[in-house]
Parts: sequence; structure tokens; C-alpha cells
Amino acid sequence: MSPPAARGAASWLERYRRLKVPFWRRVGMHVEEASPGEAVIRVPYDAGLLNANGVVHGGVVFAAADSAIAIALLGLIENRAPIATIELKINFLRPVDGEDLVARARILHRGRRTAVGEATVFDGSGRAVARALATYAIASAARARKRTRPSPRGA
Repeated sequence: MSPPAARGAASWLERYRRLKVPFWRRVGMHVEEASPGEAVIRVPYDAGLLNANGVVHGGVVFAAADSAIAIALLGLIENRAPIATIELKINFLRPVDGEDLVARARILHRGRRTAVGEATVFDGSGRAVARALATYAIASAARARKRTRPSPRGA
């Protein structure tokens, strides 16, 4: 299998646009751009994503940042090894009211077993609404070969 960096940008983006993540479907999240080490995720505005104060729930902002960083990292992993968020620290800068979210992420460091990435989440007007810094675990190649994924219910 050729490394992700050797694949064309169009095939790279199509690969991630086809991801079937039940949570993403629920909130309308999708990949807009992806290249090895970078990604852009969009969450369209939906009134069902609001909190009791009438602004987009912080968990949706958090999920957009986490997902964008994860997609950026997956582009650097050649063996399709599973990854998992170890920790994610986020600073909420301002509320999002009635606008799409756009999360732009990049990987700062990729080691053998861990990686660090950052994301900035923007509102539809291009204002930064959150900054995130995350650490991910990267499973071994042997574990990736043994991995089986049960189909999520409702997917």
C-alpha cells in the first residue's frame, strides 16, 4: 500500500468524504479538505445543536476540533492503524450563534505511538470560536491487522 502522501489530493479528499461515521451524520459533519497532516471539517448550522442558551453546544465545537485533528493524523498513518484521543484541551473563545462551524487542524508532531495536533474552530463569519490542542495514541501495525470493527447500530 502506498503511503498517504503519495496519493493524489482528489482521491485523498474523496476517501474521507465517504467516511460513514454515525455521529458525523447525526450532526451533519463532513470533511471539506484533507491532506496528510491537515484537515478541514464543517458542521452546518442546525437548531438541534443548540444548548439551553440558544448557541451551538460546546460539545459540538469540541467534536469538530477532535474530528478535524483525527482526520489530519489519519493522513500520516500508512498502515490504517487505529487512533484514539488521549486528551484534548480546548479554549472556547466566543459563542456560535446561528452559523456553521469550520474546524481547521494540523498535526504538530507525529511519533511512533503518539501524535499531537491543534485545531482552530471558526464560525461562518471566519471568527475563531475555539482553539484545541490534542494528543492521540497510535496503535501498532500488528494491532491494525487484527482489528475488526463491529457495525454500529443504526449506521
